[in-house]
Amino acid sequence: MASAKLTVAGAGVFGLACAWELLRRGQPVQVFEAVRIGAGASGGHVGALAPHAPENWNDKKQTQLEALIAASDWWAEVAAAGGTDPGYARTGRIQPVPPGAEERMRDRIEAARAHWPGWAGMELTDLPQVGLVPVSATGLWLVDRLTARISPRRAGEALAAAIRAKGGEIVEGTPAPDRPAIWATGVAGLQPFGGNGVKGQSALLALDMADQPQVFADSLHIVPHADGTVAVGSTSERDATDTGTDAQLDALIDKARALCPALADAPVVDRWAGIRPRAKSRAPIVGPWPGRPGHYVANGGFKIGLAMAPSAAGMLADLILDGYDRIPEGFRPPEPMAAD
Repeated sequence: MASAKLTVAGAGVFGLACAWELLRRGQPVQVFEAVRIGAGASGGHVGALAPHAPENWNDKKQTQLEALIAASDWWAEVAAAGGTDPGYARTGRIQPVPPGAEERMRDRIEAARAHWPGWAGMELTDLPQVGLVPVSATGLWLVDRLTARISPRRAGEALAAAIRAKGGEIVEGTPAPDRPAIWATGVAGLQPFGGNGVKGQSALLALDMADQPQVFADSLHIVPHADGTVAVGSTSERDATDTGTDAQLDALIDKARALCPALADAPVVDRWAGIRPRAKSRAPIVGPWPGRPGHYVANGGFKIGLAMAPSAAGMLADLILDGYDRIPEGFRPPEPMAAD
């Protein structure tokens, strides 16, 4: 195991997770962040650690499932190391069943039974015993016990605290030097691989539903957090490049209130917009940077970055420290595109 510090570029959740995973295995690290911790997509609100639909099972879905199962212990260790709570809890999820989808939901339940652990399975209910109940035209709801939540900003703070407590160094306001490193630099770092940014907007509403399941309805996440807020988000704006909030967020908040009447009078306490890194494959990019010995990539988390960061960090730590390559083929960095 090397004793020299290993460089990590980027202090979003991917970069911080990689740094922590290396440190906990005894490898010194130095993290460089051009702006500040969580300045990019990791500074949002939502934090839904939700599984892919269990139908049409594949290696990518299996990898994400394993990450979700392992998350509880991983984040507990982070919290214990740094003394900062990341806001993690496996609280489950409720989804309204749309008209005509009842049979499809029963097929989904069977697929979950085949691929998920028994404790995590799905079921239908016509009498949900939860605080946030989304409107359902069929009077049916699909619930699962696998889905978890985490506070994105608190997760970054918890990882930074754990890294520093373990002797790692985080240098904010300074881009990483051009030397061998793990590159976890968000949208800018995707450009060589043909990825792009997708703008998202979200909001925090003041309503204490801390232990309640999150809601997924009409492509909208509604996630109660431990601090007495509920996050709603997010938009997906592929052609937007600014990072300001606008009327699209107002419409999203109105939609959330209509879906969950319990939110009707909850005041908005924070608004956020940012650009999320989306790889061409939509899977995270994890592994050696082709043609650049000693350089690695951890990027493209997009909508599942918080869920996949611990897993991606573990894969890279296995490869860098032990030479053990267990990175799924669909996650590996493609050959960089030629510069214009």
